[in-house]
Amino acid sequence: MRATRTPRAPLLRLKALMPASLRSRLTVWVAALLLVSAAAVFVVVYADTGSELRHQIDRDLAGDTGQLAQALHAAGGQSTSEIARAASRYVNGQPYMANSKLLFVLVPGHPPASNHPEVFGTATPEDGESAAQQTHENQAGRKLLAPHLGYSTARIADVGRMRIHERSLTLGNVSVIVGAGEPLVLVERAQHGLAGAFVLAGAIVLVFALVASYLAGARVSAPLRRMATIAARVDAGELSPRMQVPPDPRSELAVLAESFNHMLDRLAHAFTRQHEFVADASHELRTPLTVIRGQLEVLAAQDEPDAVEVRRVEGVVSAEIGRLDRLVEDLLLLAQAEQRDFVRAETVPLRPFLGELLHGLELTARRRFELGPLPDGSLQADPDRLAQALRNLARNAIEHTSEPAGLVRLEVERVGQERVRFAVLDDGPGIPDAQRERIFERFHRTDAARSRNSGGAGLGLAIVRAIAEAHGGQVRAVEPASGNGARVELILPGYLSPTPGS
Repeated sequence: MRATRTPRAPLLRLKALMPASLRSRLTVWVAALLLVSAAAVFVVVYADTGSELRHQIDRDLAGDTGQLAQALHAAGGQSTSEIARAASRYVNGQPYMANSKLLFVLVPGHPPASNHPEVFGTATPEDGESAAQQTHENQAGRKLLAPHLGYSTARIADVGRMRIHERSLTLGNVSVIVGAGEPLVLVERAQHGLAGAFVLAGAIVLVFALVASYLAGARVSAPLRRMATIAARVDAGELSPRMQVPPDPRSELAVLAESFNHMLDRLAHAFTRQHEFVADASHELRTPLTVIRGQLEVLAAQDEPDAVEVRRVEGVVSAEIGRLDRLVEDLLLLAQAEQRDFVRAETVPLRPFLGELLHGLELTARRRFELGPLPDGSLQADPDRLAQALRNLARNAIEHTSEPAGLVRLEVERVGQERVRFAVLDDGPGIPDAQRERIFERFHRTDAARSRNSGGAGLGLAIVRAIAEAHGGQVRAVEPASGNGARVELILPGYLSPTPGS
């Protein structure tokens, strides 16, 4: 079946934009996650590398200051001059180079003894430096003259950042400061090299991750693109296309494809039912309208119709209008069955309710009505809808039995703990096995030979099924125990046992 509607522009835009957007979002999220993870690892490794190298430098500096102190103790000097000369001999024996240690001794009243005395300042500027630059370097060097016991980091002219360890040493009555320093340039180089390696490796991994995530996004979004294409075709009125189900039934795509195909199957079935419903309703409405038009044309063709003819036409037209009213009411009722407030449940006592119902049926037709044993208790149901369903079942039995001895019997019994089964039996021709499911379809008649005057529009049992489903129950046609006639059962939940003393 093809509908005449045209595709809507928003759905086509969704088809064009959604898959690309999914690929882009997946790629961006993977890239962002990878960058954040790489940045976290880089920060940890970078800081840990620098910390480990600094700890190694600190251990080396502690050893150097210890050796310097031992050398001064071994020299045995007691005066400041002797200590200064001994310190100069030791430090000058270990000249400073770019990859060596800075050694120095601060003796009160004497210039600092160091293997790199320029770090403490010079009187004349070095080659290529101005007097202002030399003055600035001298100011930085004088800061080293102030003791900073323990570990510290200072920026040294012509050296850069340097890690320094100082300790106090008492030789006789003289307190001196011995110190050692090592440039941090190796640490910085190691960290810069690590950063470069991380950037290079991260860039390569990021490129591969972006390509992989894009391909994965394309693979994941492919079923969605196919679904969007099929949805656009369905929106255009074509209900035949289906998604291909992957071979693995446990995969998410298989579940999605099966659910989507199931939805399309139900949609196609609903469209088919709707088409049949409209066609059947049109046919049912056309028949009484044709009869009314024909009777009025016959009456209009007579110049002076007699009173008998007018009354005859009036009777025929009134009967057809009544049939139209009943048909419209049944159609409205079936439409209301889709609404949530179709059923308004309340407590219905079974004995008085069914007694009044059977009494009302006895006034509508000459049949042999019977009511079987009734259970005590009540039922949570909509009394109006329940009465309507049972009356429709009874009318169906009445239409298939003859007066005055035709049997119409209502049996009620408890099923399980919370369900009640209402059964309407008759001794009519019965229901063929092939028709027992179809009798609850709209506009369906089991007896094609019966006229519409006696058979109605075929909506009574469809209404019964709608009422049963609205209550959470079911209706079915089964073979009677006697093998003769018909038996239709309405099973509803909500049975309440009688309370003691009620």
